[in-house]
Amino acid sequence: MEARKQQILEAFQFRHACKEFDSGKKISDADFQFILETGRLSPSSFGFEPWKFVVVQNPAIREKLLPVTWGASKQLPTSSHFVIILSRTKADMVADSDYIQNMLTNVKQLPEEIRANYTKIYGKFLEVDFQLLDNERVMFEWGARQTYIALGNMMSAAAQIGIDSCPIEGFDKAKAEQVLKEEGILQGNFGISCMVAFGYRVSEPRPKTRQSLEQIVHWVN
Repeated sequence: MEARKQQILEAFQFRHACKEFDSGKKISDADFQFILETGRLSPSSFGFEPWKFVVVQNPAIREKLLPVTWGASKQLPTSSHFVIILSRTKADMVADSDYIQNMLTNVKQLPEEIRANYTKIYGKFLEVDFQLLDNERVMFEWGARQTYIALGNMMSAAAQIGIDSCPIEGFDKAKAEQVLKEEGILQGNFGISCMVAFGYRVSEPRPKTRQSLEQIVHWVN
């Protein structure tokens, strides 16, 4: 057990926001499928999985994204795999949407009476508890927050098998989405939440810096 914990901590020490990758080194198909699977298995609010992972390997599309993705000026050209994480918009995430009802019926396979109660509880959560329904962007950002759980899990899993990553928010959202629409990639009720690059580092990072546990943890006994 102690050895396993040490291995996990070493992976977290290894992980950093890699600014440039070795373009000559590629992640194997098996390793990248493993990374994607950790994203797929990630938790989400009510288990509704508001995400889609778009793996952009086409060099021409990466080149089109480059002018509107300033935070990936080195990662887009050099990373082995580049993922754009999409989040569903309000139209898909309201309680009575086709998407939510499909999740309850066909994915979760809940009986009809439980689906009805689940829908009612979820609707109250959206309208009353979190007050999300009055603002399209707030509703989108709620879904986007959940995609960051999958993002973190994929980066952590990659680090545990010696693969580097870099989460990216440095992009013009509207223009990047327009590129994806023009390429027929962004369809339906989705928007870009964040991006993440994977590959192998070309140089060692500076030592990791973080606040101490005492600075960030407040115990209430």
